[in-house]
Order: sequence, then structure tokens, then C-alpha cells
Amino acid sequence: MLLFPSAKINIGLHVTAKRPDGFHEIETLFYPVASLHDVLEVTPSDRLAIRLSGLPVAGAPEDNLCMKAYRLLQARFDLPPVAIYLHKAIPPGAGLGGGSSDATATLLALNELFSLQLSAGQLFHYAVQLGSDCAFFLHREPMLATGRGEVLTPLPSLHLQPFRIVIETPPVFSSTAEAYAGITPRTPSLPLASLLAQPAGQWKGTVVNDFEASVFARFPLLAQIKQRLYDDGAIYAAMSGSGSAIFGLFNVTN
Repeated sequence: MLLFPSAKINIGLHVTAKRPDGFHEIETLFYPVASLHDVLEVTPSDRLAIRLSGLPVAGAPEDNLCMKAYRLLQARFDLPPVAIYLHKAIPPGAGLGGGSSDATATLLALNELFSLQLSAGQLFHYAVQLGSDCAFFLHREPMLATGRGEVLTPLPSLHLQPFRIVIETPPVFSSTAEAYAGITPRTPSLPLASLLAQPAGQWKGTVVNDFEASVFARFPLLAQIKQRLYDDGAIYAAMSGSGSAIFGLFNVTN
């Protein structure tokens, strides 16, 4: 079975509180970017194996999130072995959700391949065990995310079709743990949903990513890229997630 796990960008990201379980409360908008995607193939096999190509991925292949997704369902359904082929085009460590998207796509592939007939609720249950943003990739529409990223509310009115999304992925790996260590949680003066209700041309300076200050201090190149996007005519530019990808929204005439 062949799937094309897509990337996402975060439009605004507030870290509002530290949770007792060690996670953080956030609010952010996850927006799907179908034009940037990996390639995932899952087929029955006589032994469990994974093969990677494309952009390099840190860590041992057997620790890849796709393998973790397989083992999660295998423990519940006693699945036979599969061969997983993953071609990486979404840069790892860029805040674009590539690993989470791959993991969720593996769940969907196994559900279809072995006729597990998992409901949407069951798929959500397994997805959130793999990562805070994995559940988002069960959807193909903008989602306001709260909790640790797994509480999702559709925002069907927010669509960026009038704009061209340009994503810059510099050769910088931004550690999520270090990014969280560099911020102090705070309650924003206005909820993100209210800010996003304004026209995108008014987002600059109001729809912010709380990680930018500390991550830009460690990697000044990222701040330079953001400014360059504005200089090139972007109506809005920001870092995605905990970095290091920087995206800009351009009017289609630019």
C-alpha cells in the first residue's frame, strides 16, 4: 500500500502552561501542506523490515516512528510482518511534522492492509500514543490544536488558497526539548482563534510563535530568513513549530 504523508505548518503557537505530566499546554493552528510530502509503502513480508531513502533521519531505523506505529498495532492485533519503505522529503527537525505524519500514515496503511476496521476514535487513540501532533494527520483540514496538541477543533473558514506558501528549510536542527527549555509559559491576552479571525494581512506582529525568541537567539540565520521573506513581499512569515522551518504567505500575484 502506497501513501504520501504530508507536512504541516503551525500558524501561531502559544505555550500557555506546564502540565503535571511533563508536557505543556499549547494553542496553535495546524495547517496541512500537501505539496510537501514523504512517500510511504507498506507491504506484507516474511519478516519485519524498514528501508529509508531521501533525507537522512537521525537514530536507528528500528526506532523510527513508523516501526513504533507497527509495534503498537501488532501488540493489539498480532499482525504478521511487513516491509516498510519510507522516502523522506520532509526535513526532520524542522517543525513540519514529518515523523508524526509518517507514523499516522503507517497506522492508516496497516488498518487498510489488514482490514482492522478501526474507527476514527480508535485511530485517534493509537495516534496520540505515538506523538502529540499525530492525531492531526488523520485529517486534511486546518485544525486549532489545544491540550498538548491532541485536542483538535476544525477551522473550516480558515483557508490559505488565496496565498502561495513558501517554506524555507535551512540546514539547522532545532531540538524541541531545547526550544521548550527556552520559554516561560504564559496566558496570551487574546486566544489564538480570535487573532486568526482577522485577515491574514493583519497577522504580522499579532499571530506569534512563542518559540521564535529563544530559537532565533540560538540560530540567528532563522531570523534573517524570516526578514528576507518579508522583504520579498510576504504578508506574513513565521517559524513552524519549534523550528527550524520558516514559511511565508505571499499573494499569488507576487
